[in-house]
Amino acid sequence: MSEIALTPMRLAQRKPTTSRYRVMGEGSSLTISVASIAAILAAWWVATHAGWIKPLFLPRPEAIFGAFQQAASGELDGHSLWGHFGASVGRVFAAFALAVVVAVPIGLAMGVSRVARGIFDPPIEFYRPLPPLAYLPLIVIWFGIGETSKIILLFLAIFAPVALAARSGVRSVSQEQIQAARSMGATPAQVVLHVIAPGALPEILVGLRIGMGVGWTTLVAAEMVAADAGLGKMVFNAANFLRTDVVMLGIIVIGVVAYAFEMLMRWVERRAAPWKGKG
Repeated sequence: MSEIALTPMRLAQRKPTTSRYRVMGEGSSLTISVASIAAILAAWWVATHAGWIKPLFLPRPEAIFGAFQQAASGELDGHSLWGHFGASVGRVFAAFALAVVVAVPIGLAMGVSRVARGIFDPPIEFYRPLPPLAYLPLIVIWFGIGETSKIILLFLAIFAPVALAARSGVRSVSQEQIQAARSMGATPAQVVLHVIAPGALPEILVGLRIGMGVGWTTLVAAEMVAADAGLGKMVFNAANFLRTDVVMLGIIVIGVVAYAFEMLMRWVERRAAPWKGKG
């Protein structure tokens, strides 16, 4: 059959498309994001230089840069910006690593065992809605004002969303895959390790992203209450002296770190679970 005769058949086999992309919302948004950030910065520069907003309420961008130079050299409170940054990041990542090691196995166990669900579900659901600052005084009374109390507080804040995400991930695993593995002689441990855990991985990664966000918010609040160094402590001290430029600097650093970790987790998710959203 000639190429000319094949052409109408090929056209008939093509599915009609209404968009450039096959999946709704698919495509790069980098240009839009850059334009959005540029618009916000331009509005900030115009509003402050035109005198529409007093510097006490919103300092100029160059004032933030001056505060950055002061903080980096340690002229503000005896700790450099990198010291505050290192203290905050060290606390949150220590608690995050501990939560991953503990919460993921417990969440998987809650998904596959009614005994584990009966043991862990009530306490998790009891304390999960509580604001971490509500039980911060109790943790300080029990463990003091050192690093232990802060890491425990962060651990509890991160633990609940990660454990519940792991449990939800178990429920999303196809029962056909589980039964197929069992029919081939797989033991319960092998089913959990080779079928359930990989199937629950996308939900677990989402839980890690949520848990890190909650932990980072809790960290900053906890440092405002009892800490010698940390980004939250730097912001709290600056607010007491009406240093709005330093407060803005702390907010920007906190936001940039949180956004960078979010991008890192999205990259890990694409690498570890490339099949997510393509079923």
